[in-house]
Amino acid sequence: MKAKSLILFSLLLLFSNCRSFCEGAHPEITQKKSSVSIWDNSPHKGRNPPRISAHRGGTYPGYPENCLETMQHVARYGVLCFEIDIRETADGKLVLLHDRSLDRTTTGKGLVEKKTYSELENLRLRDLNGKPTDFKIPLFSTVLQWAKARGFSLMLDRKKPVSWQTIIEAVQSQNAESQCVIITYGVEEAKRVHRAHPQLRLSVPMRNEQEFRWVMESGIPRDLMLAFTGTQLSPRRLYEKIRDQGIPTQLGTLGNLDKRAAVRGDSIYEKYIRDGIDILATDRPIEVARALGLTR
Repeated sequence: MKAKSLILFSLLLLFSNCRSFCEGAHPEITQKKSSVSIWDNSPHKGRNPPRISAHRGGTYPGYPENCLETMQHVARYGVLCFEIDIRETADGKLVLLHDRSLDRTTTGKGLVEKKTYSELENLRLRDLNGKPTDFKIPLFSTVLQWAKARGFSLMLDRKKPVSWQTIIEAVQSQNAESQCVIITYGVEEAKRVHRAHPQLRLSVPMRNEQEFRWVMESGIPRDLMLAFTGTQLSPRRLYEKIRDQGIPTQLGTLGNLDKRAAVRGDSIYEKYIRDGIDILATDRPIEVARALGLTR
């Protein structure tokens, strides 16, 4: 009788483990929860936990960029924010895709704006090695729903010719304004977006002292801004000035800084945080999360 009970217990345990695996659970990953929002604007001196933004939603072998399944995978490692690229199809659907052409990141060819969404549904996304996956081009509305349900944040990068008005209307239709920040590429663009939609959060370039002054004179409320400080390190005094205004600082490690970390060791990400950066925008979100102790 004891032997039968032991066998039954073992089978139940095996079934439970198999179910967790099939549902995509990762029991080896323990996320450290933080009460600090990705958009925390309160003045601080490095006491808050560092935060990560996954560039293009993340990209790994088997996991393409601008892909919902990739974001779900990366989120398991404690990443709270995802930068995504938004384009519009010929029939007015908003989708996630970086390039104007389908050639590099999908199994299709041609321009996104010349295709209907039903045509895109037949395509599959390619990973960073160009290998086709089983994943499809996601609708922006689907990603919005996911982010809102999970409490994640999205940085929205508009790809022309889609307008900001179209994207923002899609955000408002789902009451997802608190989940999103609008990426702007200059103070004049930031002012235009703010005038049209004064409640939205904005990412504004502050890569040097001049851009910092322009933004401070723009009239945009401090608590609606993130400071994008560029893709190379700036003097620490610039970060201090920005943070003294209650504005979070973001460094784009994507590109050369990520490559340097991959060669020299991921502990370099800790130095960026010590230097005054609040948010790291990276092509290596999982590695950064591990280096900063967000997972173990």
